[in-house]
Amino acid sequence: MHNITIPTKDRMLNLGEFSLKRRGNQITAVILVVGLILTIIRFTQGIGSITNLDDNMPWGMWIGFDLLCGVCLAAGGYFTSVACYVMGMKHFHSAVRPAITTAFLGYAFVVVALLYDLGHPLRLPYMFFFPGTTSVLFEVGLCVATYLTVLFIEFSPAPLEWLGQKFPIFLKWRRYVLKLTIILTIFGVCLSTLHQSSLGALYLIAPGKLHPLWYSPFIPMFFFVSSMAAGASMVVFEGMFAHKGVHHYMDATHLREADEVVFSFSKAAAFILFGYFTLKFVDMCVQDNFRYLLSGYGLWWIVEMVFFVLTPALLYAKGSRERNIRLCRMASINAVAGIILNRFNVSMVAYNFQLPSAERYFPSVWEVCISIFVVTLIVTVYRFIVYHMPVLYEHPNFKDAH
Repeated sequence: MHNITIPTKDRMLNLGEFSLKRRGNQITAVILVVGLILTIIRFTQGIGSITNLDDNMPWGMWIGFDLLCGVCLAAGGYFTSVACYVMGMKHFHSAVRPAITTAFLGYAFVVVALLYDLGHPLRLPYMFFFPGTTSVLFEVGLCVATYLTVLFIEFSPAPLEWLGQKFPIFLKWRRYVLKLTIILTIFGVCLSTLHQSSLGALYLIAPGKLHPLWYSPFIPMFFFVSSMAAGASMVVFEGMFAHKGVHHYMDATHLREADEVVFSFSKAAAFILFGYFTLKFVDMCVQDNFRYLLSGYGLWWIVEMVFFVLTPALLYAKGSRERNIRLCRMASINAVAGIILNRFNVSMVAYNFQLPSAERYFPSVWEVCISIFVVTLIVTVYRFIVYHMPVLYEHPNFKDAH
């Protein structure tokens, strides 16, 4: 196990990594303190105290990044579990728990970030008591809430194995959860298909506000297909940072299978991105949007499609064919940046394009700080999980877990 610190009944906590005087820990502490201060200001002084939102732009940075990007980049959970459990690709087993963990944290903190935008945390469950069944937003909320529950159950074997060292009752629940793996996987991919596409459907009601190059009757399909590319890319992207930061918590099986996971998911991402590029190009032709290509927005659309869709697709294809791990990881960075850029373009850059520049929305520095705070929380909680739970390694008492 090459010196992996495994919690025991007598020593359940392993917080030494957080107390080390490293630059990363110091930066994390500063971000968390500033974020907590801004959180207090937000919930005591109102949303106008730290945002530039107005009646023209009620959805800004927190929706564009924390929600649209967060949900899309958390797609690695359903993508990996389907590949392993539904398609029978058992050699991806070691990638399932890390993918499910990051997906669960992604969705959980999407809800946390959404509270900053809503401002009334206690009203979040109102949609279940006063359902707007004809609303796409209701469908998104219902699916995200249900899928978050599914992810929690899928993720639960790891904390149950950790807590089971001291409280054996948890091991009984773990056995029940493992029997539900296939059902949960199928249920999860169905829910993901619904809400990933429905996030795009939210913009169908704004054809006059969203620039024609980004607006399309097929935008729900574009959101779903791009989420598949994001899912494959995030497995490679997250694995790259995990190998650098928590390499010493990976067992021999994880290390042995890691490269093959990267090459396989890179190949899948290449096909998906090529397909996405083709769909977007055909859609532009069908809608006869060539006349917009020579405008400023047209050039920006070309930049997005060429440098953040086609380029990572080519890098993935070349990297997987030549088994160049570095090239595949570069492609994952490029692809993840492209997903973020696309969601920013749809939700902010190309939205309200007809307004004069003086009336356009630009996020305040405090909005950006809150988003950085939320991302830092995700990383911090992920570190805690990896330090305590068998996510990157097989627990010696539960060899059936992977």
